[in-house]
Amino acid sequence: MRVGGFGGADGLRQWLVASNIDAVVDATHPFARTISANAARAAADAGLPLLHVRRPGWSQRPGDRWIRVPDLAAAATTVAGLGDRVFLTIGRQGVGAFAEQTEQWFLIRAIDPPEGALPPKRELLLARGPFEVEDESRLLGRHRIDVLVTKDSGGDQTDAKLVAARAAGIPVVMIDRPALPRDAIMSETVSETWAWLCAQRGRG
Repeated sequence: MRVGGFGGADGLRQWLVASNIDAVVDATHPFARTISANAARAAADAGLPLLHVRRPGWSQRPGDRWIRVPDLAAAATTVAGLGDRVFLTIGRQGVGAFAEQTEQWFLIRAIDPPEGALPPKRELLLARGPFEVEDESRLLGRHRIDVLVTKDSGGDQTDAKLVAARAAGIPVVMIDRPALPRDAIMSETVSETWAWLCAQRGRG
């Protein structure tokens, strides 16, 4: 087990070689763009097989009012015309993309305080999921939220906000995941990942 960074793609490659690693599994957060890119480059440079594990994204359901956007910059542009009170649930990183939205009020929920530029009209809510639908519905009502902004992280720890937004008829600006390399091999489940690892051992 190792905790902490490796020093970029080159540092990771050196660690892979020094540790006699046979295969690499990138099981980071779907929006951890940098480490996924570093893992892809390091594995390629070291000649190692690489699997990206990504839990399934959220699926739109009847009654949802989703607006899909490719990135944070597009989300900031899109949200400007959707309402005066915004519930921002993108984590602490990337909040600066909304810093120039001076007319809207933002409820920013994150585990840790965001750093850098922030929207001038805001309230910070530090909280960690999982969240319940009833609590999310009360939060939307209490703060008179007009629009929700979130990342397509998937999973069942924070999807209650989507159910609450659906019930309230609130639009959701959904930020798409960063694209993986074109030739990336991907798995969505533990069983698929284990089968891939077993196959790599069989090739050894």
